[in-house]
Amino acid sequence: MLANWITLSRFPLLIVFLAILYSGTPQAIAWSVPYLFLLLALDTVDGVVARRRGETSLMGSILDIAADRTYELVLWVSFAGLGMLPIGIPLIVIIRTTFTDAIRTIGVGQGEAPFQQQRSRLTRFLVTAPVMRSGYSATKILAFCGLTLAYGLSGYPAGSPAAFAPGSAATGTPPLSFPAMLRSRSPTRTSPSPGRTSSTCG
Repeated sequence: MLANWITLSRFPLLIVFLAILYSGTPQAIAWSVPYLFLLLALDTVDGVVARRRGETSLMGSILDIAADRTYELVLWVSFAGLGMLPIGIPLIVIIRTTFTDAIRTIGVGQGEAPFQQQRSRLTRFLVTAPVMRSGYSATKILAFCGLTLAYGLSGYPAGSPAAFAPGSAATGTPPLSFPAMLRSRSPTRTSPSPGRTSSTCG
């Protein structure tokens, strides 16, 4: 089925992006943002194709979630490893994902697709409503594309117009993490000169 092939194609395409992210030049990393945008947008494309062609199935929904989880976990861990965000963020995502998918396996074992297991009106709205799913997709696209662009720009030499943060792949200094960048940009307190001491009244 075409929808499933679109979903499966996302896995090798992700490997190509990771190769650029870890071994590409700063320019290549920055210019890979549209490529990543396309990869993340395929999550919507495969669902639209499946519904229009009448190819929705239990296997298709499982493959779709597997691709989504792979992208989320791999990208969060990768950016944390590159120093672009705290390690606590991917840890929270991993714990949440593992717990959620473990519960979903109960319904899958009974022949229910993951997105058909919601019972209350609220949970159906949060999980399956088009506005919510579009919001989730837009948030992921903004987060991952923004991190990719920031990491690519951080590799430019300091002082260049495209530089995002101190550090350059050319000079061998790693890019600063966001907390370190904030500390480096915060105003420093000036200590009193040695000759000026506070006096006390006798």
